[in-house]
Amino acid sequence: MKKTILVVDDEKAIRDMVRLALEKEDFNVAEAQDTSIAKEEIAKQTPDLILLDWMLPKSSGIEFAKTIRKDKVLQHIPIIMLTAKAEEENRVKGFACGIDDYVIKPFSPRELVARIRAICRRGMLEQPDDIITVGELSMNTVTHEVIIAEQTIRLNPIEYRLLNFFLTHKDRVYSREQLLHYVWSANTDVDDRTVDVHILRLRRSLSINNYDRLIQTVHGIGYKLNSKTWQNTEQTKA
Repeated sequence: MKKTILVVDDEKAIRDMVRLALEKEDFNVAEAQDTSIAKEEIAKQTPDLILLDWMLPKSSGIEFAKTIRKDKVLQHIPIIMLTAKAEEENRVKGFACGIDDYVIKPFSPRELVARIRAICRRGMLEQPDDIITVGELSMNTVTHEVIIAEQTIRLNPIEYRLLNFFLTHKDRVYSREQLLHYVWSANTDVDDRTVDVHILRLRRSLSINNYDRLIQTVHGIGYKLNSKTWQNTEQTKA
């Protein structure tokens, strides 16, 4: 089935250019010039991905992204931020709000399509089993719920994908570059620091019963999920 992309940008020329590029690649396209109309479009049909301008009238793209991430029904829709804000500080702020990718204006329509396709392929990272467990930690890949010791953990989309990747690739070390490729995308314009920031945030979210120790730093290489760590944790508690 064709995937639907919602383009939220107050510049009609940008929307027209993106629509032409996406329809040429067989995507359905919905448009909105501000967040109010974007909400109306989402109510009509939930998009498979949102292209979101940072600077919008009435309410900014960042605020809209935060709203989407707080909505239990919509929080897992991928968001690509379209913006002229190229500074690292702004990119980090965007990723911290839960966006999936960051495209600087002016941009190449071909590159934008490549990034959209990379994000759409991420669904292949999830294993067929509905429930993945390590000790008292469980992830439901259908409902996207993560639970530790009967407590539900709130993760933003990137944290969720990081944990999903680690749980489906246990006990193997991955470099920051590999994590950028598999969890973000090969074309994402972010650096190693971004990976470290999200690993830190994920560990904080997993701190119940010391499950933050699952994600281990392998100095000079990268990170891994040590599936045996929870056993040591249980022994420590005992």
